[in-house]
Amino acid sequence: MECAVIKTGGKQYVVSKGDILSVEKFSDEKKAGDKVVFEEVLLVDNGSDTTIGTPTIKGAKVEGTVMETGRAKKIDVVKYKAKSRYLKRRGHRQPYVAVRIDSIS
Repeated sequence: MECAVIKTGGKQYVVSKGDILSVEKFSDEKKAGDKVVFEEVLLVDNGSDTTIGTPTIKGAKVEGTVMETGRAKKIDVVKYKAKSRYLKRRGHRQPYVAVRIDSIS
């Protein structure tokens, strides 16, 4: 089973063909069905040999398809100071893009 480590959105992900992963929203707008190419491939393992980049592998790429774009569940951001009647509440929903990995090369 072939797998790779890619870098996108300041994070690293271990992916293999058919995986669906949730990554940070891209700078350009992508819709469901659009193709995505990840150029920053740090490691590729095809079962028999492993290629490690320094820091990336030249010519390697991981291709995927955008499944959906959306926003994650709301988290509460609370600022509180005891004994001073200070309380602020704010919600945040992080945008994400769900991508299905089609091929590793």
